[in-house]
Amino acid sequence: PGLRNVAAILMLPVFPLLFAAYMPGRIKAKLKHPMLVAVKLWALAHLLVNGTLADVVLFGAFLAWAVVDRISFKHREQRAIPSAPPGRWNDLLAIVLGLGAYVLFVVVLHARWIGVPIVP
Repeated sequence: PGLRNVAAILMLPVFPLLFAAYMPGRIKAKLKHPMLVAVKLWALAHLLVNGTLADVVLFGAFLAWAVVDRISFKHREQRAIPSAPPGRWNDLLAIVLGLGAYVLFVVVLHARWIGVPIVP
């Protein structure tokens, strides 16, 4: 039960990182692939609070995939993908939208979609 708070803290940057993956900005430039970082944090947080074999297999597989994909990402030749220029406004937008999505998911959507309420 004490790890629920740790999981909640680990989940905090997940949604902003997911938004940052699609918005060119400093977050994306620094992390190279923010979605993989988000998947790693999401899987680790869920491994900490779920202990059944099915949970370990599911979240462990996602964590292993994200780690392997990030390692392979370093060794692949990167193609130039045309996009808008990076800017801090994109970072700010990713953070604001991500935190809003986090709150919405914790308060309403996790219980509706997953069947496990986060907020009692």
